[in-house]
Amino acid sequence: MSSLKTLVAKRALEYVKDGMVLGLGSGTTVAEFIKLLGKRIKEMDWKIWAIPTSLDSEILALRNGLHIVTLDEYPEPDLAVDGADEVDPHKNLIKGGGGAMLREKIVDYASKRLIIIVDESKLVKGLCEKRPIPLEVLPFAWRYVIHTLSKNGSRAILRPSGGGKIGPIVTDNGNLIIDYFPGRIIENPKEIETFLKNIPGILETGIFLGEKVWRVLVSYKSGKVEVIE
Repeated sequence: MSSLKTLVAKRALEYVKDGMVLGLGSGTTVAEFIKLLGKRIKEMDWKIWAIPTSLDSEILALRNGLHIVTLDEYPEPDLAVDGADEVDPHKNLIKGGGGAMLREKIVDYASKRLIIIVDESKLVKGLCEKRPIPLEVLPFAWRYVIHTLSKNGSRAILRPSGGGKIGPIVTDNGNLIIDYFPGRIIENPKEIETFLKNIPGILETGIFLGEKVWRVLVSYKSGKVEVIE
């Protein structure tokens, strides 16, 4: 699987030019992209400015020679490169497996162009085929949100931290993550996103709309990389 991540990350490098301001997503595939970009910067003596969407990506970007800036300085990055947990045929996405989707959505949507890099295992016929919808929620409201979402027969759970930390996942913003299982494949992502964001306490959802995505790059075991325009 790591070879597929490397394959698609290399392809994404073709869209990066010297002097760009990049939005950097989070996750293992983007981490591979950052490492490859660091090598390119050293080889070509490039200067790249980066707006990371998580502390994890920021640390990796610094280690690989990128200059860290903010949206305050560059409110419209030239390009954002991010991963996804699910991609449907219309380029709609589920993101947030790593809990960084609030910052990811801000940076991804702010950028002039957004490229999503995934391997073939992330392709689905419809959203929520394999994954729940992650929700970033104010700690004050987590019980209320779960109670509200569970009324219609769906399921919602507070995401545990795992990895040895006691308690739930806490995001870089100091909030909690709720995983929402609607119990069906999502046919209208915009409609369910509106429904979720109308619940007080939900700050952001892991639904990213295809209309915001410029291109999806998909790597296959055959060695091919497909570009979905």
